[in-house]
Amino acid sequence: MMIMNENNDNSGENVKDLVPEKAPVLNESVTETKENKVTAPQEPESKQNNTEGDKSDKTSDEQKPNGDKPNGDKSSGDKSANLKFSGKPQNSERNSKQSGEQRTQNRHQRPKGDTIYSDARSLAVKILTRVERTDSYLDKLIDYEIRTDVLNDYDKSLLNEICHGVIRWMRRLDWFLNGFYRGNWEKCTPEIKNTLRVALYQILFLNKIPDFAAVNEAVEFVKRISTQKHADVVNGLLRTIIRTKNDLVYPTREIDEVKYLGIMQSHPNWMVKRWIQRFGFDDAVIFAESNNKRPILTLRVNTIKTNREQVLKRFEERNIVYRTCRYIDYFITLRLMSKIYLDEDFVNGMYTVQDESAGLPAVLLKPTENDVVLDMCAAPGGKSTHLAQIMGNKGRIFSVDKYEAKINMMKKAAERLGISNIEFVVDDAVDLQDEKVKDLKFDKILLDAPCSGMGVLSKKPEIRWKREMEDIYALAEIQKRLLASAVKYLKPGGAIVYSTCSTEPEENMDVVRDFLEKNPDFEIDNASKYVKHDLVNAEGYIETFPHKHNIDGSFAARLVRKV
Repeated sequence: MMIMNENNDNSGENVKDLVPEKAPVLNESVTETKENKVTAPQEPESKQNNTEGDKSDKTSDEQKPNGDKPNGDKSSGDKSANLKFSGKPQNSERNSKQSGEQRTQNRHQRPKGDTIYSDARSLAVKILTRVERTDSYLDKLIDYEIRTDVLNDYDKSLLNEICHGVIRWMRRLDWFLNGFYRGNWEKCTPEIKNTLRVALYQILFLNKIPDFAAVNEAVEFVKRISTQKHADVVNGLLRTIIRTKNDLVYPTREIDEVKYLGIMQSHPNWMVKRWIQRFGFDDAVIFAESNNKRPILTLRVNTIKTNREQVLKRFEERNIVYRTCRYIDYFITLRLMSKIYLDEDFVNGMYTVQDESAGLPAVLLKPTENDVVLDMCAAPGGKSTHLAQIMGNKGRIFSVDKYEAKINMMKKAAERLGISNIEFVVDDAVDLQDEKVKDLKFDKILLDAPCSGMGVLSKKPEIRWKREMEDIYALAEIQKRLLASAVKYLKPGGAIVYSTCSTEPEENMDVVRDFLEKNPDFEIDNASKYVKHDLVNAEGYIETFPHKHNIDGSFAARLVRKV
């Protein structure tokens, strides 16, 4: 029987390699050295880019402890996004023989039939550069590449590992690269930066990949996109790091504990500063460490079609290692399962992918088979289908989202799971206008509000580099408006569950307190009546943290309208 731990606490302790083995001890006291620097060609000046070049010409304080700007913070990467290395010098004698209609190929544009991005490492550079330059979602970019036939199964796994690993550990990687790079690291183009990051991640964190292989692949890729001179710089820099990697220098806590923790655990300063103030330094360290663990796959058994015992039996027959979850008994954690979306049982709707923390709001709402329920911000649909499952596919659920593409995706998921009691509505939850819902009064309402995602940093590591404190304040205002809108559609005696996947109080308890002050006819229904007590804080709300509960960070409050 392939059971990981019968008495599961969701700790993940039985899953190997969740954290890189070479992560250094945090209390290590060291000082920085400026030896072993590699001279790199300076970014060529360009008249149209002079303004951007001047803005980004400041040296990061992650290279020099007395600096002003941490290298890992969000402000550094975008300024250099439009700067490009100059093209490789052309042979004048050969060029003179070429037709005037022919021109030098742009190395940064992939021509038809080109093989520049033909392996896991080069595709990782492509994806990481896209994430850095745009608001693209990391997982969607990876998913697009692995759906093609360019890579075999091993390389698809390697691509996923490298992309998530580099984003997760980017600030620490940049600390070393900035220290060894002779020149202005910020003026290096994103393609070259990410090539170095990909190679260094393999050198420092992936023990099964030989160092020489990581360096060789990086050098060959740079030859394809740039010049031999730049390839030589990449080669020299990486080989210097390899020679000295057992003596690499880390920052010290004694000088600046915020910057120290931010670099060592690869988070922006503003995040770790808040966590140190809120939890204390030691707990902030554990919190940041939990965000850097490789996430474990969690499934929700679809009890409309099957039961937990049947699903577990199927896993045992196929030697799939599993573990039952602690807080909701029909959730299961898997050790490893490749191509899950192609699995026969998944396709037939026996289970779906959902973290246990994301299952808590539906459990807290506790709808019955006779209820009429509104899911105000339903996409991507996991909570709506969970509500339908709890209701035994009876009653009525109205799932609202303002994007038709997301509604279509949710319809397909409901069809796969055999769910028929959900009506999908394309509308804006702030002010419902659709004829199906605008005049209805609901027994129960789920508001899983748009949020910063600060509770799911292990699954979506790019969030840490995309968010600023101002985003949290702006989102809190949207959340307050949505919660105020929910009141209009609730029956007397009905219940609203307000939930987020954030750990930040401005989006959670502060929003609920503001709501209760403005709506005295509502009161808190203590969550300990519905879920295990260790998930519930002193005020009666569900509040989970990855470093305390070993599930994603989340929040949920049950608000009941007095009769």
